[in-house]
Amino acid sequence: MSGEQSRAGAAERRPLPDPRSCQEQAEKMLSLAMRAGADGAEVLVRDGRELTVKVRLGEPELVKEAGSRGLGLRVIKDHRAAITYTSDFSDDGLAKLARDTVELAQLAEPEPLGDLPPSEEMARDVPELGLWDDGVLGLDVAEGIRRAKVGEAAALKFDKRVTNSDGAVFGRVMGASAFATSAGFSGSYRGTNASFAVEPLCDDAGGKKRNGVYWTASRFASGLEDPERVGLEAARRTVAKLGSRKIATCQVPVVFSPDAGRGLLGQFAGVMSGGAVWRRSTYLAEREGTPVASPLCDIVDDPLLPHAPGSRPFDGEGLAARTNVLVSGGVLRTFLCDVFAARKLGRRSTGSAGRAVGGGPHVTTSNLILRAGKTPAAELERLPRGLYVTELMGFGFNAVTGDYSQGAGGFWIENGERAFPVSEITISANFDDLWKNVDAVGDDPDRRSSVQVPTFRVAQMTIAGS
Repeated sequence: MSGEQSRAGAAERRPLPDPRSCQEQAEKMLSLAMRAGADGAEVLVRDGRELTVKVRLGEPELVKEAGSRGLGLRVIKDHRAAITYTSDFSDDGLAKLARDTVELAQLAEPEPLGDLPPSEEMARDVPELGLWDDGVLGLDVAEGIRRAKVGEAAALKFDKRVTNSDGAVFGRVMGASAFATSAGFSGSYRGTNASFAVEPLCDDAGGKKRNGVYWTASRFASGLEDPERVGLEAARRTVAKLGSRKIATCQVPVVFSPDAGRGLLGQFAGVMSGGAVWRRSTYLAEREGTPVASPLCDIVDDPLLPHAPGSRPFDGEGLAARTNVLVSGGVLRTFLCDVFAARKLGRRSTGSAGRAVGGGPHVTTSNLILRAGKTPAAELERLPRGLYVTELMGFGFNAVTGDYSQGAGGFWIENGERAFPVSEITISANFDDLWKNVDAVGDDPDRRSSVQVPTFRVAQMTIAGS
C-alpha cells in the first residue's frame, strides 16, 4: 500500500461527523457571544470528511482524504453586525472570538434591516429528510480505486478511437451541520453524497482533442450507477463528437439536453432572487404576477424532498425550509428571499437563506426544479431542422437586460434525426423570449444534482456559426 493510501486509511478512521456534537458547540458559542455583550448572535458549525480518488490510464493518480471543522459567528450589537469564523474550538479560543466579534461589530455601520429574524419566524422542528446513508461509509479508498479502474477501462475498450483519458474520479462526502441563534432556534442534521465520473479523450481531424464526460451521483451508495455503464456512456458521448464542425448562421429551434438546460435554469433562478430585485439587477424586478415563461413551464424550489441533493430541514437563518413555487403556468409567482432581502422589499423571508461558515446569509436555492412535461424526450427532436445542445461554455448573460449569448456544442438535426456533431458556435436570444418560447418540455427529469431539468425545446434562437 502506498504512503498516500496509508494516510487516507488513517483519515478514514477519524470519528464520523456528529450533528449532536456540532449543535453543542454552536449553543456553547452562542452563550459566549451573548455573555460578551451581543444583542443577538447566530452560530454555524460544520464538520465534514471528503474522499477523492482519481485513476488515469489504469493507475491511481490521486488519493486524498480530508477533514475540516469550522465555526462561523455573526453578532449583532446596536444594529451593527460583524462576521468571524474559526477552526479553533478550544475554550479560550472561542471566548476570545466572542469578545473580538462584539468589538468588531461596534465598528460597523448600523443597518436595522440586518437584525435577526423575529422569534416567531424560527423553525419549530427539524424534519428527517433521509440525507444520510451508512452504505456510503463502506465506499473506501479500495472501492473508489476499483470503480475508477472499471469505469475507465470500459471507456477505453469501447472504441479504438478512444485513445486517451483525462481520468476517472470517485468522490465521497459526509458532513454534519448545526445552527443556533439567539432568535430562538437550535438544530442540526447530517448528510452523505457520493459521485463518480469518467472523461475519455479522442483524436479528431487536425489534431483536435474531443472529450466527453458522464457522471453519476447520489446521497446513497445504492443510487450510484454501475461504473462500467458510466464509462461506456462517457465513451459513447466522446466518440459522438468526432467530426464536429460549425454550421452556417441561422435561426432554428433549439433543444436543450438536461445537462445543458441545468445552467439555463440556474441563471433564471438568479434573476428571481429578492437580492437581485432590491439591487435592481434583474430584468424581472417589476414582473411578479405576470408571464415570464411559456405556460408549459413550472419551476419550484423544494428543500423538503427526501434523499435529494439540495434538501435541508432549515435555512441559513434558522427558518423552516419550505417549498416555493417560483413559476407556475409561465407566471412569476414569487421571488426567493432571505430575511434582509425580504425586509428591503417589505415582505417576509421565503426560507431561502444559505451561508458558508465564513460568510453571512444570502439568497440561495435548494432543489431547483423545472417540472417534467408529458412529451417523450425523443419527440422534441422531431424537427425538419434544428440544434440539439449538449453543452454550454463561457458566460454571456446580462441579468439587467436579459440579453443572452453563450458558446455551445451539440448536434445538428435534419429530418427529425441527429445528422452530425456541431461545435464552435454561439446561441443567443433575449432571456425573456427564450423562456416564453419554450414549446415542449420532456418527460425525462435529471435528478442527479440539486438543479433538476428535463429536456426542453425553444421554438427559435439565433445560431452564430461560420
